[in-house]
Amino acid sequence: MIVRPKLSARRILSASLILGALVLAGCDRNPLVVRRSSCPAVAVAAYVGDVTLFKGVVPDAANIDVAATITNVRDDCTEAGDQLASRINFDVIARRTDVTEARQLVLPVFAAVVQAGNVINAKEITQVTINFPAGQARAIGQGRFNAAVSRKAASVPAEMMARINRDRRPGEIDAATDPMADPEVRAALRSAMFEVLLGFQLDERALAYNVAK
Repeated sequence: MIVRPKLSARRILSASLILGALVLAGCDRNPLVVRRSSCPAVAVAAYVGDVTLFKGVVPDAANIDVAATITNVRDDCTEAGDQLASRINFDVIARRTDVTEARQLVLPVFAAVVQAGNVINAKEITQVTINFPAGQARAIGQGRFNAAVSRKAASVPAEMMARINRDRRPGEIDAATDPMADPEVRAALRSAMFEVLLGFQLDERALAYNVAK
């Protein structure tokens, strides 16, 4: 299940991606020229960025076995060629309540390539292994994904970019009109926006627990 990511340093609201991908570059001639990166934004999706395992059937704090969180997400995007290739690395930090013995824990994590905020183009699941030494309550596992997006699909048509960046002279009727107010411009930008969303592959019970807490 893919949901919109929360607002944080690494959790980005899907609704904000259009604005987030547009950088206003200062320029003596035109201070409003838009510089846009085609690389997909990378975020941890809401409600699936952590997982809690329980010792029994009752999902409450008294029965917590392990709690884990996806964090420290890093991405490196290569814009050369027909494909925009993203190499994504992340950590999974886990804490357990019973530290008596050494233990190995394997958690499934997904990465989904999402277009326009709601269309899933691809999804991959990997297994992140976490090893707890005896007597240790905290351990860290590492995960990695490779994601690719078509440069053509992630490109805004030249006509739309011309509408956004065209010269506007004082006195013109639409000189002060925000080009983003044009539905066609917004639709073109949204269609070209891609993001990679990470999260634990949760069952319905685990997802319901995250939503409720």
